[in-house]
Amino acid sequence: MPTASARHILVELEEVCQDLKDQIEAGADFADVAAEFSACPSGKSGGDLGKFGKGRMVPEFDAVIFSAELNKVHGPVQTEFGYHLIEITERED
Repeated sequence: MPTASARHILVELEEVCQDLKDQIEAGADFADVAAEFSACPSGKSGGDLGKFGKGRMVPEFDAVIFSAELNKVHGPVQTEFGYHLIEITERED
């Protein structure tokens, strides 16, 4: 079964999500931004979600995790929880 490791930032508004992405692309540290702004408890650990299998996350999240480029910030990705920035740090098929 495919597995991946990723970290993410969850916020309520798409505009906020895009602004945080712009900050990260301009040099801000992903983990620091996650710790300060993410509504997910994983924010306290820099947004780290650890390693997980395909199908363990909501479909919109899984679609990015198991197809998008590694070590790049993707998003905003909308799910039922809000808007995410996602960075895939590892993936195994």
